[in-house]
Amino acid sequence: MSTNFTPPTERRLFGIGLALLAYFMFTGIDSSAKWLGMVGVSFIQIVFLRYFIHLLMVAAIHLPRHGTALVRTGSIRLQGLRALALLGSTACNFLAVQYLPLTVTGSIAFTVPLLICALSVPMLGEQVGWRRWTAIGVGFLGVLVIVRPGTDAFHPAALLSLLGALSTAFYMLFTRRVSGFDSPATSQFYVGIFGPTCFLPILPFFWPLFGDIGLAALIAHLLVTTAHRYAPASTLAPFGYLQIFFMAAASWFIFHQPPDVWLYVGAPIVIASGLYIWLRERKLAKPVVSIANEA
Repeated sequence: MSTNFTPPTERRLFGIGLALLAYFMFTGIDSSAKWLGMVGVSFIQIVFLRYFIHLLMVAAIHLPRHGTALVRTGSIRLQGLRALALLGSTACNFLAVQYLPLTVTGSIAFTVPLLICALSVPMLGEQVGWRRWTAIGVGFLGVLVIVRPGTDAFHPAALLSLLGALSTAFYMLFTRRVSGFDSPATSQFYVGIFGPTCFLPILPFFWPLFGDIGLAALIAHLLVTTAHRYAPASTLAPFGYLQIFFMAAASWFIFHQPPDVWLYVGAPIVIASGLYIWLRERKLAKPVVSIANEA
């Protein structure tokens, strides 16, 4: 979601405000998915609706302006891989939130910058020094503190949440690749069309549909994209961690699941590791990506 446009300094606060609003919307997406699951809606239905409404809105907004150019892409393979990665992230996350507090899934999602840093070695040929590898290791120790494998507090859904974070990392890396030859509108279109296409064959077994989660997802993504027009990614990246406060509030007040003491220990470790990598990559002038949960 990065851009070559260099925003004026005086608009950075506006960009930060848009990003924070987007993170609030992303929290609303997870909260809606959890609530719908609690009232008996299948996560298959929820995922399908998230992408189907996204597709309808993208088509309504961009087709009149771009026409058939909207579907032209420099690499249908990369767009497909990118869309499938986000679909995998959404499916894993929407299923995990049915069993875990939002604070736990949100904290695990903060491993995305750590995973991107690790995956950039085989996928982008980047060099990662011992400092960042150490930060990656420390960050995952923080995850272990949060999920506590081997204890009664551990739930296998934590593995789903981690798999969702890995899928998000792949999505971010593919986004970096396709941004060189496709417009954001085209990328949004392929994200919208692959989800419904993949789930359509099995959807009749999970009818009917509920909610307006897809609209919230599209608005959140548009807010993030617009925020990057007014402030560089290196400025916005740290503010993504503020999403944990939105997650905590939703978890506490909507679902009556306050954070436990281990979250207060583990989450700061994960966040500190991510911030260290952000500082290190900023010093090395490497591309910075958004760290919000973008299901």
